Amino acid sequence: MSFAPGGNTDLLARVIAQRLSESFGQPVVIENKPGAGGTIGLGIVAKSKPDGYTLGLGSFGNVLVANSLYKNLSYEPAKNLSPVILLSTPPTVLVAPSKLGITDVTSLIQYAKSNPGAIHYGSSGNGTSNHLFGELFASQANIKMIHVPYKGSSPAINDLLAGITQLNFAPFPLVLQHIKSGALTAIAVTGEKRSNLLPHIPTVNESGLKGYFANGWFAVVVPNATPRNITVKLNYEINQILLLQEVKKNLEGEGADPIGGSIEDATKSIDQGIRKWNSLVNRLDLKID
Repeated sequence: MSFAPGGNTDLLARVIAQRLSESFGQPVVIENKPGAGGTIGLGIVAKSKPDGYTLGLGSFGNVLVANSLYKNLSYEPAKNLSPVILLSTPPTVLVAPSKLGITDVTSLIQYAKSNPGAIHYGSSGNGTSNHLFGELFASQANIKMIHVPYKGSSPAINDLLAGITQLNFAPFPLVLQHIKSGALTAIAVTGEKRSNLLPHIPTVNESGLKGYFANGWFAVVVPNATPRNITVKLNYEINQILLLQEVKKNLEGEGADPIGGSIEDATKSIDQGIRKWNSLVNRLDLKID
């Protein structure tokens, strides 16, 4: 597990582990190895014996963009890892302090063009999804936004609330209460469709920035060369787990739905994601030591 314990991602992994334990009749233990955008934990998975006993949680940062972002990455996602199943692709919600007076994508773009360098947006760190969601937004809108990396989403949201930063592409659970209280304004949702958590808030795409789609990404992966019969069995079992109400409820809190599907579906998703985001990273010449 390439993330710290306690978050929704960790909780989802633990539900899957518990159910796999029941299905296979043997313990499935979660070992948290956070750090470096999830690449430390996934690096361990990539180097593990391909026998089906070591699974990893692949994410936007440690699968889709890691190879182009990190200079000294210990693994190659597309070569050293094999997908088992796509779990979910949660969107984020673009938020600003309500006192700033920005209420929609159009006014945000106008403000940024009228006040060059005035928009600072926070993220949970260099190379994370909400960092690159901002880079994609700025690139497509042809505006300048200054990225401010934090050591996690919570401190980034705290500074947003304090007015130190002006924008955040935020996970739903961290900002819903502040949107409801009026402290933050929900400008748009970054996914392909509106969220059931904020059904009145439009997507960025339908707000005028056509073709803008940005989602998080989570999948179960195994070391490359893991026998096909093992990955097929894991795919089947996790597909059944994704039908459970507790899993759906966990993902609903992130504004997401369970996806599932075949190994081939997951492979296609990886290929598409790597092409899209690596193109942006390379064009902007973004690198992390």
